[in-house]
Amino acid sequence: MARGLAEIAAANNLSELIVDTKDTTLTIRRGPVGQVGQVMMPMQQMPMQQMPATHAPHITAPTSALAPTPAPVIDDKSHVVTSPFVGTFYRKPNPDSANYVSMGDKVEKGAALCIVEAMKLMNEIEADAAGTITGILVEDGSSVEYGQPLFKITV
Repeated sequence: MARGLAEIAAANNLSELIVDTKDTTLTIRRGPVGQVGQVMMPMQQMPMQQMPATHAPHITAPTSALAPTPAPVIDDKSHVVTSPFVGTFYRKPNPDSANYVSMGDKVEKGAALCIVEAMKLMNEIEADAAGTITGILVEDGSSVEYGQPLFKITV
């Protein structure tokens, strides 16, 4: 696998290629001719020894730090519009205008829902399904990531 990834890195003239999975992180770095490439593999996790209960300090962490944030629940009749870019989310075309859409609005396929500013370009995001806006999942002016859910439309 590492040889195939190294060939991909060489073919695309990449100086570094990182493959990060749940169990392993593989880093391939290319340098000048004569420099040895480096492949980093995770260390095996050693089992921890338990101390007797009388010596173990009692530490409690807040449950919010331990529990992952649950994903939004989406019913069968809903469609989620996601961000096609990394950028800044705006609900209206300019500060003096009304929002493109509000909760409960009916939208047609192709209707403008918001703007995502990416690299100083204002990109109008359109509804890719007709229905009713039942969720606005991002705050106006917030940063958004590629693929982040923006709106929930019930069809």
